[in-house]
Amino acid sequence: MNNKLNRRTLGKTAGVLAGGSVAARVTPVSAQDTTPEATPAGSPVAMDAVEQILSAWPDVPREVAETVMTAYGPPQEATPSRLIWFDNAPWKRTILYRDVVQHDFPMPHPDLLEQVIDYQAPPDTYDDLARYDGSVIVERTKGEMSARCDKEPMNFLAINLANDVATGARTADEARQFYAETAMAFMEGMSDPYVEGFVFEVSQGGTADPDQPAM
Repeated sequence: MNNKLNRRTLGKTAGVLAGGSVAARVTPVSAQDTTPEATPAGSPVAMDAVEQILSAWPDVPREVAETVMTAYGPPQEATPSRLIWFDNAPWKRTILYRDVVQHDFPMPHPDLLEQVIDYQAPPDTYDDLARYDGSVIVERTKGEMSARCDKEPMNFLAINLANDVATGARTADEARQFYAETAMAFMEGMSDPYVEGFVFEVSQGGTADPDQPAM
């Protein structure tokens, strides 16, 4: 497994991105999002454009957007249905969706905040990872793992435990039990290293697996 980094990645990044807002430009995307706001790589979308998009969002996604922007600044891409941050360390990518997915483990909540890291999980652990948490997504070809929840600390928890499952440190059932106990404690105001940042060294590239030609 190729999960190497020069430093231990810690929790939330404070403050907003430097450089302020810049004028947005229109870039064609899918038919679902026909009028996105995008900017040159690394530049945030103008806040007036972001606010116009968020004005049409339901309360919960809009509130999560404000929380994420407090930590990481304005997104680099914004469409009517999603906001995207790139290289917002410790994450490779953060995507906030307008449309939520209902998830009832460990308690009913909306999945709408997806956060991605570079990760190479052994293919023979994919079934265990799926049994552990259906909102943890492993992409072998891209070499990525993501978690989707409603709070960043819960995404840290989900991926930390997914790493435990992938490395054999916990079974899927043990990871589910720890997740439920830690999430409940977090809701009661108690913290844990698993919700504060990554407890393993996270890769920065080199995790993709393009596979081999069959002919």
